[in-house]
Amino acid sequence: MLFNSLDFAIFLPIVFILYWFVFNKSLKWQNLLVAAASYLFYGWWDWRFLSLIFFSTLVDYFVGRNLGVVSNKSHRKILLWISIIVNLGFLGFFKYYNFFLDNFKSAFSIAGIELNANSLNIILPVGISFYTFQTLSYTIDVYKNRLEPAKDFISFTAFVSFFPQLVAGPIERATNLLPQFYKSRKFDYSKAVDGMRQILWGLFKKIVIADNCAVYANHIFENSADMSGSTLLLGAIFFTFQIYGDFSGYSDIAIGTARLFGFNLMQNFAFPYFSRDIAEFWRRWHISLSTWFRDYLYIPLGGSRGGTWMKVRNTFIIFIVSGFWHGANWTFIVWGALNAIYFLPLLLTKRNRQNMEDVAQNSYLPSLKELWQMGLTFSLTVIAWVFFRAENLGHAISYLGGMFSKSMFSVPYYQGIGYAKFIIPLLFIFIIVEWLGRRNQFALEKLFLNQSSFIRLMLYYTIAILIFLNAGEEQQFIYFQF
Repeated sequence: MLFNSLDFAIFLPIVFILYWFVFNKSLKWQNLLVAAASYLFYGWWDWRFLSLIFFSTLVDYFVGRNLGVVSNKSHRKILLWISIIVNLGFLGFFKYYNFFLDNFKSAFSIAGIELNANSLNIILPVGISFYTFQTLSYTIDVYKNRLEPAKDFISFTAFVSFFPQLVAGPIERATNLLPQFYKSRKFDYSKAVDGMRQILWGLFKKIVIADNCAVYANHIFENSADMSGSTLLLGAIFFTFQIYGDFSGYSDIAIGTARLFGFNLMQNFAFPYFSRDIAEFWRRWHISLSTWFRDYLYIPLGGSRGGTWMKVRNTFIIFIVSGFWHGANWTFIVWGALNAIYFLPLLLTKRNRQNMEDVAQNSYLPSLKELWQMGLTFSLTVIAWVFFRAENLGHAISYLGGMFSKSMFSVPYYQGIGYAKFIIPLLFIFIIVEWLGRRNQFALEKLFLNQSSFIRLMLYYTIAILIFLNAGEEQQFIYFQF
């Protein structure tokens, strides 16, 4: 079920009314409704994979319960590895089986040995990368005694399958989300209004910004051999805003929806395109994933505490694994490695934490230095996104080669570019609104709150009208494929 679909527009109010007006007398019944609604939400896409998420939930629930009573270190490690093997085993099979098989076949073929193994027609379950990491955070935290094991199976099931963030995050930590299912929740009007405001902005980012940019980005990338360098640059910029509007839009809708039900999810995007260096960008982009890798992979590997070699090794490991998490394609691995190359100079010169506060902290406008830093960081990010979007490495290299040709300084043109001109002013307005709201959790959180209700309503109605005018065929979210 897509957030930007009529199905969800019917589903959400029904669940909301049942949650607050029918099941509000009992916490257990509310949690049961959340779990049932979440399974309906997930099964709407393909009911066959409900058994997969249910089995993963069962395994981690019983592993957690046993970790709570077993004190023997070796036995505890066995329990932890059961969870890791089951969860990563499912993820590895559905997401990476064909990738490894094809690469093994290619490697043996170079050596003159032909393997007869055939690829499988595997359907990737939506959201498997997200809920796998969420349940792993639970078992790891219980193993390390950071969290008490869940004793209520209904609450744990609701935590694993919580529909707002089930299929594309944020990847919630058990330490944050799970305890919220244990506490009584009362309807908070101000929290609900804030949630609706965030949902509105998320839909705008998805339907108006991302889906419009996708039309032009797709056309340019799919016909890149025939495009000038300036047109290829324009296509890369369109994709840069497409992926941000698409993914951060999903996160906004997820966080806002959770607030309607009294839950607080972590911020997943903090205006990353206003970053002044790559380190700051990765503190602001897909925060739930980058902090997950930091806490459960980078720090256990030694983090940046060791010598230069260890710092370099750990940096490349975390970025390459992050790239591989996104998909079974060498383009994602190179994308991750490229970001590691961007990041290393900052780490080795100990400047990776120099921009911890919001840009233009005490000013409406950035300084010339900040403007240059943001421009450089954005440019590096655009180049990296080419690998992320390209069909394969050859496509990415040829795309960049064409982009950095002499024709880069020509006027962008392709058949139908006249329609693309309408989205460019909209992007500028979008950037201005994001800039004005950059110190908040999302752009509309406090924008114009000190103005009259008439001005605020005009703003919200304008956004709603733009969403309605741009709403056409339902477009899947990019991160559903991850």
